[in-house]
Amino acid sequence: MNKTIGLAAIASVILVLAFAASLTQISSQATAQETTPFPSREKVISVTGTATTSVDPDLLVVQFGVETQENTAKQALEANSNLMTNVVDAIINAGIDVDDISTSRFNIQPIYDSYQDKLTGRYTQELKGYRVSNIVMVETTSLDSAADIIDGGVSAGANRVDSVYFTLSPQKQLDVKDNLISQAVKNAESKANKALDPLNHKIIGVKAISLSEFGIPYPQPVYARSFDMAESAFAGAPTPVFSSDQDVSTTANVIFLIGSN
Repeated sequence: MNKTIGLAAIASVILVLAFAASLTQISSQATAQETTPFPSREKVISVTGTATTSVDPDLLVVQFGVETQENTAKQALEANSNLMTNVVDAIINAGIDVDDISTSRFNIQPIYDSYQDKLTGRYTQELKGYRVSNIVMVETTSLDSAADIIDGGVSAGANRVDSVYFTLSPQKQLDVKDNLISQAVKNAESKANKALDPLNHKIIGVKAISLSEFGIPYPQPVYARSFDMAESAFAGAPTPVFSSDQDVSTTANVIFLIGSN
């Protein structure tokens, strides 16, 4: 009987200890929960700032070339090569460096004449020859040489003038972009301050900034009809080409942290 009482006492001690440990763990968890602060609820305002400037272009781009058609591919290539040599020489004589001239497109394709057989009613294609197109691109910072390039090239044999436009060089794009980003962020800050002032709040920090792509308008060709330019050059009248300013813009979205005054 004494042995039974001893075992019961030991079991009771074990249960008491287990219960105490459980209470300690629960108490610790409760204490941890009570002492852990809740995350602060941030007050923010999101504003998009813009910046626009008018920039003088510093790069002239002219795309024009020679298109020939002959009975054989060899004849078409030879004729095109001879004319293109004269065109390139004329461009260089206009004061353009050879490094500023590059091939934009080169294409050779067969030309077919389609007709319907009166007896069978079937359509038949007959090879009539080959057409070769060789288009060169001139990129130069000599903006005043546009008329000389066009008139000289057309007079030397160019029968295609695809586009003439003024744009910004890569380096100038970077310079303008850096300046506009700063202006756009300041514009966002100014808008935020104006919105917060009547609410008796102020900016106390910045949470995030998102920048948009640099917005340069797509270059618009000075001329839309290339053959009108060719006719003008052949008539002997100098081709008038004028550059114009380009509006460049960018935006910046800024999320400001705000607090009461």
